[in-house]
Amino acid sequence: MANITEAVDAPANQLWKEIDAVHAGMLGLEGSTKHMQPMAPYSDPTTNTVWFFTKTDSELAMSIRPGSRAHFCVIGKNHDYHACLGGVIELRKDQAKIDEHWSSIVEAWYEGGKNDPTLTMLAMHVDDAEIWASTGNPLKFGWEIAKANFDDSKMPDVGVHRHLNFA
Repeated sequence: MANITEAVDAPANQLWKEIDAVHAGMLGLEGSTKHMQPMAPYSDPTTNTVWFFTKTDSELAMSIRPGSRAHFCVIGKNHDYHACLGGVIELRKDQAKIDEHWSSIVEAWYEGGKNDPTLTMLAMHVDDAEIWASTGNPLKFGWEIAKANFDDSKMPDVGVHRHLNFA
């Protein structure tokens, strides 16, 4: 369940924890006509970077140019947390990051393992994000909806929305 207090008091910390808790989010390039695609994130909150494994011959990797910007969207595993991150994305074959995040799951995608000639990573340098954390409490949710339905001047208060700047 999304922690509303944490969304108010420490939204950046909560964002990185939520990214670490999901198996995948949707990644896409700004200004591209191509659809976003599911990618497994590996967060590095100390540098505000999200890393992704990919192949150099993938459509996404081949579309990245110097200065390309991307969006990465995350929905928390309990569906009560949503985030959209924006930042510059680049191809980076960073051996230390490959070693840090390598697993049998990642290895399944690369015939040559860590020596696969198409293996590379994407580094998304997050400069801003929007987060939405909502209550998972069905009683609070129901109460807020009922209040709003009885009084047109009331909007349901079921969560928190924040804009985060990392730049």
